[in-house]
Amino acid sequence: MVCNLVWNAIKFTEPPGDIKVLLKRAGGDMVLSVSDTGVGISSAFLPHVFEYFRQADPQSRSQSGLGLGLGIVRHIVQLHGGSVRAESRGVGQGATFIVTLPVYDPTTLVLPAPSQAQAPPLSIAHRLDAARVLVVEDDEDARELVRTTLENAGARVETAATARDARREMQASPPDVLIADIRMPEEDGYSLMRSLRLAGNVTPAIALTAYVRRRDADEARAAGFQIHLPKPVDTGRLIDAVATLLGSQEDPMPSDPRAAARAT
Repeated sequence: MVCNLVWNAIKFTEPPGDIKVLLKRAGGDMVLSVSDTGVGISSAFLPHVFEYFRQADPQSRSQSGLGLGLGIVRHIVQLHGGSVRAESRGVGQGATFIVTLPVYDPTTLVLPAPSQAQAPPLSIAHRLDAARVLVVEDDEDARELVRTTLENAGARVETAATARDARREMQASPPDVLIADIRMPEEDGYSLMRSLRLAGNVTPAIALTAYVRRRDADEARAAGFQIHLPKPVDTGRLIDAVATLLGSQEDPMPSDPRAAARAT
């Protein structure tokens, strides 16, 4: 979270600009602020600055990527019960990002009597405990979003930027679940999945893609994916999908794993 905020300030502040990072306690909260003297944020864009896939000027070289960094920050802060906001006087006036997080105080916890204690519902922080997930995604921002989401749910996550790297990871440490983007350079997700199924690999897999038509979902299943999820990533649906594959008692693959590859 802090790295994303500081990197964001660096990216939008040209030399000899200033960047300040401050941390202070305010009652029961810790308040972190990252301020810069950079390009600033227009009043029209300010309400949308934390939205995924939103950029003030997508054509600017300084704004390369998918526009996920600040969305990731908000997601992490909210998972920890905090809030984040942005302030700017306008274009050319710099910007300040303020994160407020509650201070953990174990002395304030009130535990029920043993006779009244009940098993708590499984929280998002533990839904994927001990699960090993491989994420294959060529875009660094999108890869970081998925990794952060799954790790916050308890999963152990490895990542790969290409289909070739994914095969290497699959051989070195087979995951419990594979998540792969479809549109990747050199070799797409469909080809990766077909080759894995032809090799006899039966790891449950999720296709994560901007291709959202019904025939795209059908093609993903024909290639060997069990679940097709659209981008932008819905973090709740992503965690649900991984949990579903982990908890399935049925063989998700056809009796002959090569059948999925031959289907196309």
